[in-house]
Amino acid sequence: MQEEPADKANAGAKSPLHDRVELFATILLAVAAVATAWSSYQSARWSGVQAIDFSNANAARVESTRASTEAGQLAQVDVITFTQWVDAYAAEDDKLADFYYERFRDEFKPAVKAWVALKPLKNPKAPPTPFAMPEYTLAASKQADRLTTKAEAAGADARESNQRSDNYVLAVVLFAAALFFAGISTKITSPRYKLWIICFGYVIFLGTLAWVATFPVTVSV
Repeated sequence: MQEEPADKANAGAKSPLHDRVELFATILLAVAAVATAWSSYQSARWSGVQAIDFSNANAARVESTRASTEAGQLAQVDVITFTQWVDAYAAEDDKLADFYYERFRDEFKPAVKAWVALKPLKNPKAPPTPFAMPEYTLAASKQADRLTTKAEAAGADARESNQRSDNYVLAVVLFAAALFFAGISTKITSPRYKLWIICFGYVIFLGTLAWVATFPVTVSV
């Protein structure tokens, strides 16, 4: 009966391997929890960046449509005034022709001058109208093209931000898996099996950590 306390003490004693495994499990729980929180934070941030990029893309598309509409309206004005000028010129009504010519828009006059200099009535190689001349340009049309390019770039940025957010979400899942193995290891009594489970958790954690290290980071939106 006197040896019973010693036997109980020996039964309750933990091996050095058990203590080390417990330490590894605690470390994994701590670092995986921090990594999970960080990945969740970055996923939310990139979702915000995505929303801003999509907003910028939509705004640029709206402005592009507006500029394109304006360019079409100005082109119609040019066509109408040019048609009236040609009719007056054909009727040899110089006064009326000069009236319309003076009212050509500033963007249109260089094209008309360049076209007239080619003597289109005698030169078969001349473009049929001033609208085919390289001098005919519409600032609103160029603005529409620039805004369209801007919208496409913003849309591409939004899609890239969305992919980054999704990558961080996947990282959260993988870090959570590492947390699971670290947590379940505390329920295993065998130090050897516990060590195998912890090692598997570390493999998942370290592999995911190396992958996340390649991700871009944003701390403000």
